[in-house]
Amino acid sequence: MSETMIKICGLKTPEAIDAAVDAGATHVGLVHFEPSPRHVSLEDAAKLRRRVPAEVKVVLLLVNMDVIPTGQALDTVQPDVVQFHGNESSQWVGLVRDRTHYEVWKAWGLRDRQSLVDIGDFEGKIDRVLYDAPAKKLPGGNGYPLDWNLLAGHEHRIPWGLAGGLTPDNVAKAIRMTGAPLVDASSGLESAPGVKDVDKIAAFCKAAREA
Repeated sequence: MSETMIKICGLKTPEAIDAAVDAGATHVGLVHFEPSPRHVSLEDAAKLRRRVPAEVKVVLLLVNMDVIPTGQALDTVQPDVVQFHGNESSQWVGLVRDRTHYEVWKAWGLRDRQSLVDIGDFEGKIDRVLYDAPAKKLPGGNGYPLDWNLLAGHEHRIPWGLAGGLTPDNVAKAIRMTGAPLVDASSGLESAPGVKDVDKIAAFCKAAREA
């Protein structure tokens, strides 16, 4: 079994970027969504992006953005991956994947087994689905875990990852229960909303690798 990929999302400072890279994260996430406490401007996201070494992939998270602003965001930041975290349609994300050189991910709130079936509409149109807890006030980063039993033994037709309420304390159990090839943490690694804790980042990466 290949080593679990690790995404640390919602990074806002050079120190947090460095901590994630030093801890062995394979992906770092930058959130461009103003209501989020993890929001960074496109200019700041571009600066942070330039700090990330080539072997670590940069994920730009966008929520329900129109066509032109989406293009501007991608041109400014030049990420490796664009993660759509709103109500974007399979047609739209498929178009972005077909027309650009970016890897395309879609976050998907997992309520029940039917929502595992519904993600099938995105097959062939995204490179990865990121299963998250159902949206609350914010579409993601709420710190609530989803029901991992929904994923246990499921035959995935789309490459996937696991998000939603993951912490240094529960990530190993989540990997064991679901077999997640990628784990994604954000609010579970913070000392306050939007403020990453470098020790928690290190502990999370260590726990995920050792699972």
